[in-house]
Amino acid sequence: MANAIQPADLGFFSVLAGAGSLSAAARELGITTPAVSRHLAQMEARAGVPLVNRSTRRMSLTPDGEVYLEHARRILDALREMEESLGVSRAVPKGLLRVNATLGFGRSHVGPLISRFVQKHPEVDVQLQLSVNPPPLSEDAFDVCVRFGAPREARVVARRIAPNRRLLCAAPGYLARRGTPRTPADLAHHNCIGIRQGEEAYGLWRLTHGRGKQARTDAVKTFGNLATNDGEIAVNWALAGHGILMRAEWDIARYLASGELVQVLPSYATPDADVYVVYAPRHRSAARVRAFVDFAASALSCSP
Repeated sequence: MANAIQPADLGFFSVLAGAGSLSAAARELGITTPAVSRHLAQMEARAGVPLVNRSTRRMSLTPDGEVYLEHARRILDALREMEESLGVSRAVPKGLLRVNATLGFGRSHVGPLISRFVQKHPEVDVQLQLSVNPPPLSEDAFDVCVRFGAPREARVVARRIAPNRRLLCAAPGYLARRGTPRTPADLAHHNCIGIRQGEEAYGLWRLTHGRGKQARTDAVKTFGNLATNDGEIAVNWALAGHGILMRAEWDIARYLASGELVQVLPSYATPDADVYVVYAPRHRSAARVRAFVDFAASALSCSP
């Protein structure tokens, strides 16, 4: 199996796998769909195994294709990092940067941030994917993940780039009808808007009163007739007066400032949800990753 893998195949296959279809890859590469199909067929002939399962509209990788992609991306990353390490101080951020973020925060903050980032660094191509649950970095599908809270994974680089509190809030009209809670136990008599996200226990709110040795945390099981996995929808429900919501300050600061929402139980603290940028250690010297992390930290350093 001489010359089974050629250097040009690695970048081609990485783009193809990320595009999800032959036609999408053709658009991204600036060539025709038949040309993509021919290149793929030549790769598979050289490798001696099928790499892609083709269908009318979509494609998926075979098990051998998954192995091929994993090694291809690792090699491409190593080449970029070697190139940049030879001149870190003069390295210009360039190349593909794959970013993952949560739905709401990604839509409202990370997307606009990337718009400004590529204006400053036009040689960087950014692919942003939003998801409800953060993917494990071990899958190597992303270069950088923007997350709430410190990551649980070991062997990752995590930089805290912005403070963020979770706050309880409700519309003034709702509180006028149902009364304002004075203690966490009062929440049992209120309609609480649920958000199903990540691995956090659904419907369980932890509220801490006091500091240091005097601190006491109450775990309150909440109930309500509305729940969603989309934070923006949950905020809109709270604005409409449907109940009490726990939400990140980034998402509700403007409504608190305008008076459309009012903070509930302000003397009680909720678990931190600071904003982190997380990436694999092998990307530490990549100019495009360092530039993005520094840019994000500067842009989001001020609390909302």
